[in-house]
Amino acid sequence: MSPRSMFLKYIPKGWRSDRMGNVANILFSNVDKHTFDFEIPVRLCNYVDVYKNDRITSDIEFMEASAEPREIARFQLQKGDVLATKDSESPDDIAIPSLVAETLPGVLCGYHLALIRPRVHQVYGPYLAWLHCSKAFRSHYEAQAVGVTRFGLSQAVFKEARVPLPPLPEQQRIAAYLDTSCAAIDAAVAAKCRQLETLDAVRESIVETAITRGMAAQPKLRLIDQDWIGSLPGHWTGTRIKQVTARMDYGISVSSEREGRFPVLKMGNIQAGEIMFSKIEFVDEVSDELLLQTNDLLYNRTNSPDQVGKAALFRGTKDDAVTFASYLVRLRFNHRVIPEFMNYAVNCGGFLAFARRLAVPSVQQSNLNSTRYGRMLVPLPPLTEQRAICEYLANKVGDLKRVVTTIEFQITTLTAYRQSLIHECVTGQRRITDADLNRVAAHG
Repeated sequence: MSPRSMFLKYIPKGWRSDRMGNVANILFSNVDKHTFDFEIPVRLCNYVDVYKNDRITSDIEFMEASAEPREIARFQLQKGDVLATKDSESPDDIAIPSLVAETLPGVLCGYHLALIRPRVHQVYGPYLAWLHCSKAFRSHYEAQAVGVTRFGLSQAVFKEARVPLPPLPEQQRIAAYLDTSCAAIDAAVAAKCRQLETLDAVRESIVETAITRGMAAQPKLRLIDQDWIGSLPGHWTGTRIKQVTARMDYGISVSSEREGRFPVLKMGNIQAGEIMFSKIEFVDEVSDELLLQTNDLLYNRTNSPDQVGKAALFRGTKDDAVTFASYLVRLRFNHRVIPEFMNYAVNCGGFLAFARRLAVPSVQQSNLNSTRYGRMLVPLPPLTEQRAICEYLANKVGDLKRVVTTIEFQITTLTAYRQSLIHECVTGQRRITDADLNRVAAHG
């Protein structure tokens, strides 16, 4: 299937299409962050700058580097340039665009980027940037990306991309319309993301209050002042995790595969106190001792500093024949504690913050071994209160989750509408007039 048939089902009246190489210059930078023989200081706009920003402006903290004069002249960023990722670990992240919104003296296009410089009498830079925001348009790149662990594009692939070309005034209207409309959508999404952050903070407060204060309105407290616990109800105790565990085990260290007999849980499968069965790999052999049972708790002993220590209960059974990888530690509790109560306790903000301070840092990761974890203090109410707290939190957290699910659906809907709007505008399915611009400006 040709690029035109994949993206443009028809050319609107008054439009044309052309190879991108005919309407823009495509440059692949050879300037990266490493030291060069020439010591002329420059700054680099790199992959991360483009991936994280729709617009490249002077507000970005560019990487310090050096380059020879010829490279400075060729790859100096100019207002209206479009930068696109030319290689990535995932084909989905190929040709992610960013518009250079102002001329940036001394800032060069970095190594992993394609510099697309529009020929201004044929194509308008902001329109070209919005075109690259269309997933359907980028499918041309994704289909031709070459690689195994990292995928890349040649200059020829960029040059051969078919660009729909309305008259320049219409390109300018499309870009202006999408600037205003998508900014409004982005603001709505950002507001909903803030709502999610607020709800998460509320959930954290409810959980931590319940597991350190119990159900009484004004409990009589006694001072503990150890680890992360300031005080507890007078009839509770504080106990070390190792005193409520029957066993602690490290996971398997053998390589896993896409197919096999036994599913292997890894650090990425632990999310927000629950186990998510996504991107599962397998092994063919595992000791019976390392198969998970109902209410085994897994915690992540090695991860980035802000993720180490996250934990979740396994809610399946041993018959499911699921095991776990070596970056996880399995805790099996004794009769003194209800596993669900412990799951709330070890995932609360106070516990996790203290656990991450105990973790031993290394290059880009931290390690929290089972000995240190086992020495950490947790509240220990009587079993009847543990059950009551778990029931209370199941209701409260469940109510919050339902609200969160609604907001997440709204975000998904807005994001899908944004993508649809971009596609309709850059394909001519929605024709943009001056009246449209006036309308969105009035509501903006």
